[in-house]
Amino acid sequence: MEIAKLKLPRGVRSRCLHDGPELAQALAIAVAAVLRTAIDARGEATLVVSGGRSPIAFFEALSEQTLDWSRVWVSLADERWVPVEHADSNAGLVHRHLLRGEAAQAQFVGLYHSAESLDEAAILADRLLAELPLPIDALVLGMGEDGHTASLFADSPQLAQALRHDCPYRCLPMQAPSAPQQRLSMTVPLLATARWSFLPLQGAAKLATLERAVAGEDALRMPIRALLHSPLQVYWCV
Repeated sequence: MEIAKLKLPRGVRSRCLHDGPELAQALAIAVAAVLRTAIDARGEATLVVSGGRSPIAFFEALSEQTLDWSRVWVSLADERWVPVEHADSNAGLVHRHLLRGEAAQAQFVGLYHSAESLDEAAILADRLLAELPLPIDALVLGMGEDGHTASLFADSPQLAQALRHDCPYRCLPMQAPSAPQQRLSMTVPLLATARWSFLPLQGAAKLATLERAVAGEDALRMPIRALLHSPLQVYWCV
């Protein structure tokens, strides 16, 4: 299967790149253009990114893009409930690879908070996210081979609520099925405010997952399906 042969939902576009470095550079250029347009239009821009290891090259390429970073707000689609100093912290990853050089001037709104419980941490994150200028201008999602996106995992106790378009929360506690850390995730109503959404994927396995999601599997089984709509752009390489 080639991405050009995959019948994507109406309004969802795809772009095939040669390899990971080319994808990272092309995505950085596209996201920076969206942020510049937002700054020109209303004086500020909101960027929401995903964590994990795969976005590192993209983060570093984006940090080198020329724009007024002091007018950019950066937040995370999801976070592991660990301190920023922890090796698995998405906030730590963003600080090391994106918020450097001129990009360090951006205003960062993280999801992690020290609290007695994950539920309390989610409440604190939800309140802080109220300060994030909306709509999100550029949303960069990720997707696992199980079809999860952000930290919206199938079988997580709060998933059905997080997928509801009338969910009153910006952030909810989540549980990954196989990872030890508990999670925090933006909910679909907040993610769906994005003016532009990007989904970078690499490898045949990820493309096969996308194919299953496009074919119509329930979003409760493949949460990425909840966000497969315009104006999503899929960036893919082998």
